[in-house]
Amino acid sequence: MRQGYKFLSTFNVYMVLTVLFFLPHQVIKSQHLSAYSVTKIVIDAGHGGKDPGTVGKISFEKDITLAIAKKVGNLIAQNMEGVKVIYTRTDDTFIPLEERSAIANKEGADLFISIHCNAISNKNISGAETYVMGLHRSSENLDVAMRENAVITYEDEYHEKYEGYDPNSAESFIIFTMLQNAFLEQSLDFATIIQTDLKERAKRTDRGVRQAGFLVLWKTSMPSVLIEVGYLSNPREEQFLNSSEGQELIASSIYRAVKNYKQKVDAIANAQQVPAKSDSTKTGETENEGTPPTTGNSIEFKVQIASSRTPLTNANPQFKSIEDVDTIKVNGVYKYLVGSSRSYPEALEYCKIIKQKFPDAFVVAIENGKMIPINKALEKINSFH
Repeated sequence: MRQGYKFLSTFNVYMVLTVLFFLPHQVIKSQHLSAYSVTKIVIDAGHGGKDPGTVGKISFEKDITLAIAKKVGNLIAQNMEGVKVIYTRTDDTFIPLEERSAIANKEGADLFISIHCNAISNKNISGAETYVMGLHRSSENLDVAMRENAVITYEDEYHEKYEGYDPNSAESFIIFTMLQNAFLEQSLDFATIIQTDLKERAKRTDRGVRQAGFLVLWKTSMPSVLIEVGYLSNPREEQFLNSSEGQELIASSIYRAVKNYKQKVDAIANAQQVPAKSDSTKTGETENEGTPPTTGNSIEFKVQIASSRTPLTNANPQFKSIEDVDTIKVNGVYKYLVGSSRSYPEALEYCKIIKQKFPDAFVVAIENGKMIPINKALEKINSFH
């Protein structure tokens, strides 16, 4: 495996926020799309071509990941009508990290699944773990991310392409303590479903859902996971990963996780078919008209335009021409919100307007002054009707 984060060591907090707000090529779909449907899935077989990935005693990571990726894709194609499968590679070809995520973004995918194999000095370690884009909370997670990110050294002019990111420097990850993933919650949800099936159905040792800095996940604009299906450094597990039975067991677990996740978001989408009215709330030049529901619903939807570890004021240049910016602090991070509506669809429409200035904006749900998951908010709203 090998993926990671972009590093700009000389930028201060203000400049970091500028980069986050105005990345010219990163068009992030708003958070709601994954809750409406899962119709396109990109499956990424890690490594390939001149990049073998982890090298075991009898195998290369690139070959195992490709075999499993194809099996997952075949199961989805055969059993999930209306779902399109897109592969980042179907043969032994080297695909740069940037292109893998670009494929998913160009296709407008609803899920991105990157498949890898792990390795560690302790040959007794075995099992599967699923990563989402986030902070590496342990040295082990950092080691995995650094190893996976090192794939960029196979690319020409990677220093320029990845804006100075150094895959061999732990400091290259510091800047990403400020990055907020609009799809983190959905990614964690999907990752949990994967790990549960790998443990209960495929009988793999459960090494948990983890967060770390992977370039291939950060660049994607949809819920995304990176699955470490096993350890090639463990002789017994390497044999398992090279066997048809092992590959089919793992592929079937990933397929079932996709199916279960799709069923979950479809259920939320169906629940949202019940119309909801909105508050009459003015933010800037946008006004949402309507009457608040009288069913006891205290949930409102706002649009998050920024986040930072240090507090900013409404006078910050980033908020120029934006009125009534609200601030909420979540786990030590200040989140900056605009707009307010009791109607999720209306909040989505307002988000489209805000994204003209803040491309990374997305809708969040607030209940009694606290941020709650979108899916839980929709479930609660539906229960009021």
